[in-house]
Amino acid sequence: MFPELPPLPALTRAEAELIDRYLEVVDLVGRINPARDGDTYSGLRAAQALVSRATELRDALTTMHRRGESELHAPTLARALRLLDGERRAARVTMPPGASAS
Repeated sequence: MFPELPPLPALTRAEAELIDRYLEVVDLVGRINPARDGDTYSGLRAAQALVSRATELRDALTTMHRRGESELHAPTLARALRLLDGERRAARVTMPPGASAS
């Protein structure tokens, strides 16, 4: 049995959509990161998918704005991101640890 995860914080449907689309974009950018091991085909496929995911992310933010959700509640959204493994996923976007350039 898997341990029970803590529940996600209460989010509006638009906030949940924002979190989901954001993490999809982060995952794709992490796959494209040239400082990480991989192959060009995988990066190409991720870059192609990034276009539609970025559009979906924009649409989620547009929906929030139209509904009058004018502020992002960062502490709540950050908690949701952490529960969905956002820190590990976002770390793939940054430079991997390694020897410093001389």
